[in-house]
Amino acid sequence: MVEAEALLWRGMSQEALTLLHTQSALPGDKDLAIEMFAIEAVAYARMHSFPDADRSLDEAGRLCAGVVDPLCGSVVRARGVLAIERGQPVQAREFFSKSLSLARATGDQFLEATALLNLGVSSLKEQHFDEAVEWTDSAYRISAAIDAGSIATKALGNLGSAYYSLGDSEKSLELSQEAVRRAVDLANVIDQLSYLTNSGYVYAEIHDYAAAKRSYLQALSLAREIQSTQHVYNALRALALVSVQGGELEPARDYSDEAIAIAQKDNNRLDELYPMLVKGLIAAQASEAAEAQRIFRGVEQDQNANASLKWRAEHGLARLYQDQKHPDLADSEYRAALATFEADRSSLKRSDLKLPFSNNAARIYDDYVHFLVSRDKTDEALRWADYSRARTLSEGLGLLSKEAPRGAWNRNHFESPTLNARAIAGRARGILLFYWIGEQQSYLWAITPLKVSLFPLPPGAEIDSLVQRYRKSLNGPEDILESSKEGRDLYHTLIAPAKSLLARSMKVFIIPDGSLNSLNFETLVVDEPKPHYWIEDVDVINTSSLRVLAASFNRQEKHEQKRPRKILLIGDSVAPGKEYPELPRASEQMASVARHFPDLQQQVYQRGQATPAAYLTSHPEKFSHVHFVAHGTASRLSPLDSAIVLSKPAVDSNSFKLYARDIIQHPLHADLVTISACYGAGERAYSGEGLVGLAWAFLRAGSHNVIASLWDVTDASTEQLMDRFYDELDQGESPDQALRAAKLSLLHGGIFHNPFYWAPFQLYTGS
Repeated sequence: MVEAEALLWRGMSQEALTLLHTQSALPGDKDLAIEMFAIEAVAYARMHSFPDADRSLDEAGRLCAGVVDPLCGSVVRARGVLAIERGQPVQAREFFSKSLSLARATGDQFLEATALLNLGVSSLKEQHFDEAVEWTDSAYRISAAIDAGSIATKALGNLGSAYYSLGDSEKSLELSQEAVRRAVDLANVIDQLSYLTNSGYVYAEIHDYAAAKRSYLQALSLAREIQSTQHVYNALRALALVSVQGGELEPARDYSDEAIAIAQKDNNRLDELYPMLVKGLIAAQASEAAEAQRIFRGVEQDQNANASLKWRAEHGLARLYQDQKHPDLADSEYRAALATFEADRSSLKRSDLKLPFSNNAARIYDDYVHFLVSRDKTDEALRWADYSRARTLSEGLGLLSKEAPRGAWNRNHFESPTLNARAIAGRARGILLFYWIGEQQSYLWAITPLKVSLFPLPPGAEIDSLVQRYRKSLNGPEDILESSKEGRDLYHTLIAPAKSLLARSMKVFIIPDGSLNSLNFETLVVDEPKPHYWIEDVDVINTSSLRVLAASFNRQEKHEQKRPRKILLIGDSVAPGKEYPELPRASEQMASVARHFPDLQQQVYQRGQATPAAYLTSHPEKFSHVHFVAHGTASRLSPLDSAIVLSKPAVDSNSFKLYARDIIQHPLHADLVTISACYGAGERAYSGEGLVGLAWAFLRAGSHNVIASLWDVTDASTEQLMDRFYDELDQGESPDQALRAAKLSLLHGGIFHNPFYWAPFQLYTGS
């Protein structure tokens, strides 16, 4: 029996059945009989032999009548697996919940882990992705604790699936590839093919169609080998989609038809709709407009379609109508797709999961913005572009409702909020440069109090390549002013189109997009009258959206009376380990900052007192200024795990990191938070949201301005820059003017003139 169950966990359903059926008779032991029927049921379910699975479960149910036993919990779990294979996730969830209750009542941690894992699967099928992450993460923790390698592997792979659906392709790929490696070590074929398929999804997302197809074909071969009907279907569905994306229409038709046949045989309408959607894409590419329209509309209106299918069908219709020169119909379908997507997004409760989810609508917004621009509706395009920006930040700050009122997502009246861009520029007393990085075409809106000008820019890939090359050249102390072609090219691409609207020493508010979030615009090289950095011409301020910028002016007007300057100063911590050595000049920087505030207006936590708890319990909302002098970490895969590294509160404690996810839980009213640490701005940019890390967390908590770094910083130059910065604040300069003056002092001052020293720190304005 143990060997049969091991085969089942490895995905070898037919082999498990063959082994069970070599026994000449039913086991005389009741427990063994229950176990055998449960294994049989799961094996038959995975092979889609549903009547056989039902018979095995009926026999097991008869033996379990009136019994409270972990083995009977396995039978309940098997009923859930059968429901999943039949495409009935709601019923499956009920069985898995019962299995979980029984596991906890009997103290069976293995059964508990499998029940949690399967509850995660049910949530995935229902597209409750935030719930799926929570269930599956719990399953992983328990399975790791009891050394249940197969469950832990499945949990990692299922988390990869959840994060893919949430729009976090990078995290999904890492988890899926780790799950594949573990599955290979465990000789678990079913897990290998599952997570190969998911890796393929990610490759397709980044347009590496060849790698995606290789993953899918490998998964299909493994699925046919073990006769797993569901996984054969999954691989076929994926191959159909990647084929149509690569323009291979005939293979796409064949894969779609085979996947549809499997779904129809199982009477699984939801599974039928996915390859049907692909057939709509095939018809659209083949200029079969009527057929494409029929399929897209059928998928959209099908009562079994989930939100993802609906918004993809509506997006397909919008593109179809646009190609057919029916602009009003196309506009209606674009809004319908966005309404469906935003309604689904609003159902997510956790901010850390809403952040990547917006990536799922990036292509819809991009296509809609281009469509509006093509119709000369540039102001409307700007409004929709801004609506897609800083959504999670704005919701957290109360600038947008987290949950729209009933009916707000109705396709017939879904509208982005009104936006008076010229009025915002007037209040800013400067120019706003709003960037949109698109797949086929990028744009720059240059906004002044008098007019809004639109300038076309190159496709996103071209801009991304320039930014990446220039960032590499900035990561060292070499002088690049004369040698950097990329610095000049970026200035000519991103700034020169609006040159006639710029004046010397003007305030320039940058609203970046995509890779531009990691670019310090101050470092761009201007050729005339002689090569120099753009910081010498203008005062640059970064913000995440026009809506957030407008809110910052509302806050300024509300608090015209300046409150006393009071600083919370934390740092110069005791090294928590070799990974984070003590900063040589941290104490000098602490003293330098402190001297700018009266003794009674400063709260200082230094050395052993500089702990995460010190910040969290100090009532940070009382301070006008908060300043950290410490190491910083930026988590690319989990940006809210970015942290400021402080002292351990006790010798045997590991709680020495102040995490971004904890920062957002403690409201701030600070005029300025300064993170004098490496990578304080973060390393991961989400579609529309920008860089997410420590700076984002402090803005989300309510800080009006945040100064944070884009790369590694050095002690000596940072101490000098911060001392000059606070000197300028003492003289009444605003944070942006003070930071610019401090940077120029290094630029013109000698050994720290290269951007490597003065450019990592940027000012971010929130509400």
